[in-house]
Amino acid sequence: MDGSSFGIVIAFTAGLLSFLSPCVLPLIPSYVTFITGLSLEDVQKSRRAALIHSLLFVLGFTLIFLAFGATATALGQLLLYQRAWITRIGGLLIIVFGLYMLGVFNISLFSRERRVHIANKPVGYLGTLLVGVAFGAGWTPCIGPILGSILTYAASSADLARGLWLLLAYSLGLAVPFLLAAVAVERFLDFFGRMKRQMNWITRTSGVLMIVVGILMITNYFTVLAATLQQYTPESLRNRL
Repeated sequence: MDGSSFGIVIAFTAGLLSFLSPCVLPLIPSYVTFITGLSLEDVQKSRRAALIHSLLFVLGFTLIFLAFGATATALGQLLLYQRAWITRIGGLLIIVFGLYMLGVFNISLFSRERRVHIANKPVGYLGTLLVGVAFGAGWTPCIGPILGSILTYAASSADLARGLWLLLAYSLGLAVPFLLAAVAVERFLDFFGRMKRQMNWITRTSGVLMIVVGILMITNYFTVLAATLQQYTPESLRNRL
């Protein structure tokens, strides 16, 4: 597992943590019923419709996240000669995000509501795609610091392909559990009932992960850690990475 692969694993994990955040997880049933136009009971009976609408919703926010990633990477390319300092400053910024997630201090920018509210969803599949775009463009305070950390890391890489892969991995981390929840909403409700007491710990775990990533960026230890992990990666899997 090289540095790029390790970064993709981190980005995917960040997407999962975003899904589990207090600003996203409780709203999943509302998003599912909103984009499908069905009640929770009808969603359980119309899994195909739920899956199609959910895929379009996921595509919408993925396109936005990829656009953010391309923009961040392009900025990193413009400042390529200062890449070492960009990485260090980016690592410091990610640590600040992590401390915010741990509740060490408050950042007013992330305390404001950032979701885009749409009173009535546009009709049809195109409308679902647009709702996904709106969700991606107006992320909530909970996923803002996590997404900001991934964008900061993408900018420090100054590599367009790598930046896009990072944001795609982040989107998949957010998308996969959303799709599973949409097609098995009754099981999701059971899962949410068990998880809601653990949400504070999930937020703290996100903060700790971000601080660790920030430290790795500042100290340039991503390469060292990736080389260490590579020793424990099966050769058949290593050849595919």
